[in-house]
Amino acid sequence: METNRWANGLSRRRVLQSMVLAGAATLLPRSFAAPPTRRLGVALVGLGGYSRDLLAPALALTQHCRLAGIVTGSPDKVPTWQTRYGIPDANVYSYDDFHRIADNPDIDVVYIVTPNHLHKPQTLIAANAGKHVWCEKPMAMDAGEGEAMIKACRDNRVQLAIGYRMQHEPNTRRFMEMAQTRPFGDIVQLRADAGWFGWRQGRDEAWRLDPARGGGAMYDMGVYCVNAARYSTGLEPVAVRAWDETARRDIFTGVDETMRFTLEFPDDIVAQCVTSFGRNLNTLHVDCERGWYELSPFQSYDGNVGRASDGTRFTAQLGERPRMQAEQMDQDALAILEGRPPRAPGEDGLRDMRVLDAVFASARGGNERMRIAR
Repeated sequence: METNRWANGLSRRRVLQSMVLAGAATLLPRSFAAPPTRRLGVALVGLGGYSRDLLAPALALTQHCRLAGIVTGSPDKVPTWQTRYGIPDANVYSYDDFHRIADNPDIDVVYIVTPNHLHKPQTLIAANAGKHVWCEKPMAMDAGEGEAMIKACRDNRVQLAIGYRMQHEPNTRRFMEMAQTRPFGDIVQLRADAGWFGWRQGRDEAWRLDPARGGGAMYDMGVYCVNAARYSTGLEPVAVRAWDETARRDIFTGVDETMRFTLEFPDDIVAQCVTSFGRNLNTLHVDCERGWYELSPFQSYDGNVGRASDGTRFTAQLGERPRMQAEQMDQDALAILEGRPPRAPGEDGLRDMRVLDAVFASARGGNERMRIAR
């Protein structure tokens, strides 16, 4: 009888100890917690240069996800991808039978890397199939499409993350923190320039000159400027003025080669921005009351570097490409596995789309000041 009471007491103590330890484990820093052991299966939708040269190699470097499938409108690309990455026939889809991915438990996430006009319909297919969605920037053709994408993912209880790789880059994250701490006093103004001279003229890149498919510099590069202005201030712009400065109208028919725009923020902060397919541009510069800081480049595949007026140097942190894409996908995968929001959710992409809508409206109106929808 006494032995049984002792044994029961010991058992109760062990239960209580286990409960205390379990509770304490939830309070430990994440570095002390066991990392998720399951790797999410990712299907790349669109097998152009970005998927081929950066995302697929990056998935081989990730810890929390893996390349599990492909979706393509080019059947001639399939054999090469299957041979290189060991993708089984069951995990290969065309755009026409993409919806069948709902029946494939090996795929948890689809990463949409297609021209802009396909982002909304493909996101809706993936969300309705019960798959999480990672979508390249810009998220859509306009804010209305972005809202529909967010709703579809919310209704189907899947995550939507936008491929803002910069928000996973250490120096950019430092700038995001400085927007809150203001180490040089209040921000007065900033400049964000993004552009590249020329583009590949191959089949995969022809859409960049097509207005119906979301071509032009503002969609492709200008969104970097908009997102940078927002994360560098920690504020949302209230109005914009924009100028279409396209010079080579014979090449850029119906799309912008160069767009210049001025964003107005609360607290009288102004962001001067320019994006172009005719100039090499890659600088984010922030002027404050008591100094300045900048990243140049601020959207490089190999990491961002920069300096500040007090002598601080920002050196590249992630190493050579495609480490940045690997970090992005690992962080987005962890958000799914841990049940928390991603760093760049659909709502972040939607805020940028509202700015883009106002930029295009202002440019059409001859530099008319346009308020930005909330």
